[in-house]
Amino acid sequence: MHASGCNFGNFGNLGQVLSQPPRRSNEFLAAPFPNIDPARIAQYAGLIAAAILLAMIVFFLFLYINSVFRFILFESVLRRECSIGEGWQRWHRTGRRFFLWQLVLMFSTWLALGVLIGIPVLFALSAGWFRDAKNHVAGMIGGAVLLGGILLIFVLAAAIVQILAKDFLVPIMALENLDFADGWSRLLAMMRPELGKYVVYLLMKFVLSIAAAIVFSIVAIIPMLVVILPTILIVLAGKAAGMGWNAATISLIIIFGTMIVLVLMYLVALVSVPATVFFPAYAMYFFAARYPNLGALLNPVPIPVPPAPEAPPVLGTPSLSPPLPPEPEPIG
Repeated sequence: MHASGCNFGNFGNLGQVLSQPPRRSNEFLAAPFPNIDPARIAQYAGLIAAAILLAMIVFFLFLYINSVFRFILFESVLRRECSIGEGWQRWHRTGRRFFLWQLVLMFSTWLALGVLIGIPVLFALSAGWFRDAKNHVAGMIGGAVLLGGILLIFVLAAAIVQILAKDFLVPIMALENLDFADGWSRLLAMMRPELGKYVVYLLMKFVLSIAAAIVFSIVAIIPMLVVILPTILIVLAGKAAGMGWNAATISLIIIFGTMIVLVLMYLVALVSVPATVFFPAYAMYFFAARYPNLGALLNPVPIPVPPAPEAPPVLGTPSLSPPLPPEPEPIG
């Protein structure tokens, strides 16, 4: 009887597979990482969770500092002098309002991205496109192109909102002491009559930003090499000395890695000071022509100098020319 071409000889291999002892869970976890003790995986997980928590705290701390320094930078460019201590005391309350705006923008952006990406993915899963991808290649390609275009438009819109907030919302909040909601209402009312000029401004800033990014990226290579090359040499020396992965080395990497990142951020920021000052000044001079409160501070009307009073004549001053002789009387 011809039994439909089944190859029963392969059952011998199946018996060998079944005869092998099953792997324990710790052996399975240790296989990808042979140098890590499975008993310390929970310890490593705790370190990773602590590093993530620390990164989140540092991120929100820097976001708050960035919010306050927006107003310090605005005042420094406006007055052509910088005082960080006095500026922090003067602007930290207004900076907190702008910090709330940045949180609202960040969370709403991530929520919108989740909706834009999640809905097409759920549709593809429910339609079975991922289970039978070969028969839905055209639909998946078209959907990916459409989704990419929508995401590009959304990212550009979010970037435009952020630029408008940094360049124009900050002066309104600073000079009128408004929160971000009232500031946006004021800004949108000012933009409506001259929307085309604001579009031209955004295009010009986009071009200038690309040029500045290219120039300062090239310049920033120097401080990066100064910090990164010694770090690589230290890592190679530690590896040559036989240092392995353990809790102590991972902790040292996290600590020194954070320090290196902070040093790099400081050096790159120091190199980028000209661009940091130029773009707020460019925005302020553009906005001053449309915002009288800013224009009055940026281009104050000179106080007219009163004319000097005329000196009164001095009496009793002798004449510099000699006196003329008396005219002779006529004869006869």
